[in-house]
Amino acid sequence: MRILLVVSGSVAAFKALAFVRLARAAGAEVRAVLTEGGARFVTRESLAALTGQAVHQDLWAVEESIGHIQLARWAEVVVVAPASANMLARMAHGLTTDLASTVLLATRAPVMVAPAMNPAMWEHPATVANAALLRARGVVFVGPADGPMAEPESGPGRLVEPDVLLAAVLGSRPLAGRHALVTSGPTHEPIDPVRYIANRSSGKQGHAIAAALVALGARVTLVSGPVAVADPAGAQVVRVESAREMLAATEAALPADVVVCAAAVADWRPEVAGAQKLKKQAGAAPPAIAMALNPDVLATISAHARRPRLVVGFAAETEHVVRHAQEKLARKGCDWIVANDVSGDVMGGAENTVHIVTREGVEDWPRMAKQDVAARLAARIAEALG
Repeated sequence: MRILLVVSGSVAAFKALAFVRLARAAGAEVRAVLTEGGARFVTRESLAALTGQAVHQDLWAVEESIGHIQLARWAEVVVVAPASANMLARMAHGLTTDLASTVLLATRAPVMVAPAMNPAMWEHPATVANAALLRARGVVFVGPADGPMAEPESGPGRLVEPDVLLAAVLGSRPLAGRHALVTSGPTHEPIDPVRYIANRSSGKQGHAIAAALVALGARVTLVSGPVAVADPAGAQVVRVESAREMLAATEAALPADVVVCAAAVADWRPEVAGAQKLKKQAGAAPPAIAMALNPDVLATISAHARRPRLVVGFAAETEHVVRHAQEKLARKGCDWIVANDVSGDVMGGAENTVHIVTREGVEDWPRMAKQDVAARLAARIAEALG
């Protein structure tokens, strides 16, 4: 494993040295980027001695052969430890004020952060908001731990121990070498050049699942309908509009080890899309729009000659959620159905309550943030794929 370690300013930075020693003993290759604040607590020389590599600090002094883009591309995982409040803020808002923040913006590798700061700083609304934003983008948080601080006080904000961090890093890629295919968002089925039929999906859940699978080391292809959410870092994104385009892109991305059909694909489309805008005529009845059945992406992939080992579908229901999901599981031929009640504020909202329906039974998950649903589902997928 190739680990790029970013050491930011915290009194706990000395633990980064122990982390490097443990990581290299475990067979990992480690390169380090040291921030100006981090250099106040550990030296470039100590990091260089332990990594066996030159330590990078100055954005403008990085040698041509290993610039910030090369560092970003070299890493299989980027670990920020310790991650100060300042570093989290810069990451959340995409600020590139030094080499570390520039590399973090440029990388497409999974990013893990181990926060270290005073409890008051960790619990400040600004830090809470920054952490939530980073989690939404797929950044994995390890800690902070709760315990005594450098100051004479105790609370959440303590950097996790090096062995705990290494276990999280080594265990963070159970899907390395696997290809995961995710569909997300709505489809738009044109009525004319101006109007279309669509579902209310925001893409938040599907995109969060793609980010969670990237964080576990999978190579992820995300086939996305029109959404306003940001692309998850590290995923290859294929943008489509209609259900037919989504099916074609999904089939083109095969083979895959797992497909998660989280998109809200329109069941029907206008049989003929008008070449010009349909005009309202005074006193005339609304135009009759003949509808045609769209292709079924989930059922097609479930019966495909290159069927993935695991096929996961979604069922967005407004009543009899579990029963309808069980019927859909049997009808579509997939392995799991993630069922949720969308009669409230789920579509476009930040939280979700899902039920995992399989042929073995039903798992009822509590209401949680969509990012947490994604992380839990990704872990379940990793376990199923062994």
